[in-house]
Amino acid sequence: MPGSNFVDYIKIFCRSGNGGAGSAHLRREKSMPKGGPDGGDGGRGGHIILRGNDQMWTLIHLRYQRHIFADNGGSGGKQQSTGADGKDVIIEVPLGTVAKTAENEEVIFEITANGEEKILTKGGRGGQGNVHFKSSTNRTPRYAQPGEDCEQNWYILELKILADVGLVGFPNAGKSTLLSVVSAAKPKIADYPFTTLVPNLGIVSYRDNKSFVMADIPGIIEGAHEGKGLGIRFLRHIERNSILLFLVPADSSNIREEYEILLNELKMYNPQLLDKKRVLAISKSDLLDEELMGETRKDLPDVPRVFISSITGLGISTLKDMLWKVMTS
Repeated sequence: MPGSNFVDYIKIFCRSGNGGAGSAHLRREKSMPKGGPDGGDGGRGGHIILRGNDQMWTLIHLRYQRHIFADNGGSGGKQQSTGADGKDVIIEVPLGTVAKTAENEEVIFEITANGEEKILTKGGRGGQGNVHFKSSTNRTPRYAQPGEDCEQNWYILELKILADVGLVGFPNAGKSTLLSVVSAAKPKIADYPFTTLVPNLGIVSYRDNKSFVMADIPGIIEGAHEGKGLGIRFLRHIERNSILLFLVPADSSNIREEYEILLNELKMYNPQLLDKKRVLAISKSDLLDEELMGETRKDLPDVPRVFISSITGLGISTLKDMLWKVMTS
């Protein structure tokens, strides 16, 4: 999406540093014209490291920095002096970043904690100086090891948002409105499909100074797992949510059917998503009176459910209680 500040997928080329060469220096001084080997080891090449940062929420800072190189290690010197290690390059990324090989998209590791560091490309080891090769049969080795070569490859960094509760629903189900009511988040809200084009996070305050994180995921449509609508681009964000909050509007022609379609899209994308805890909220319930609510209840799926209205505040406290109970059970 041109102009968007939210980037959750990036392809980068990384090259670590070469290891420095070991020294083949021989000690030569006035008092010791034929001294033995005293060549030092080469320094390690610089690593490229990913570090988790809980203050970041996008990979946009890598959009114009697709090629990343670390420094080479320094060569060993005389008097067994070791070469300097190449400077590491540390790339700060949001929590929930997954590193994959670009060739076959094999997962290398995930960053899930603030300050967590993992090496993406390892710097080459420094070569050993000639002092290591001295022996009773070879007292003056005139050779040393070269440094180890660097690693270089294309990688994919993919962000999967970390949140306690993920909002799941068709476009215009009222997800953004709900998030704006229960948190300080200010997502774009309008009366047309696909208002939400990027995931939005909000911190929901609960009783006794407790809180949890809610994510508004762009609306799913039937066939999303095949790439229709916004496709699978945002379905992966749901994988990290511990609870799935399904939002179906009260004016839907068939609430159960709409819920089943949403559930099927998640199943077709990743069957393991069905193992997550689920809660169903019937949004826009200010459109219903008590009699209609009673009729609607008869045909709802067998999951924890609540009627809510983000406009009037109906059921919002009950919803928070329900989510907290499911979360901590």
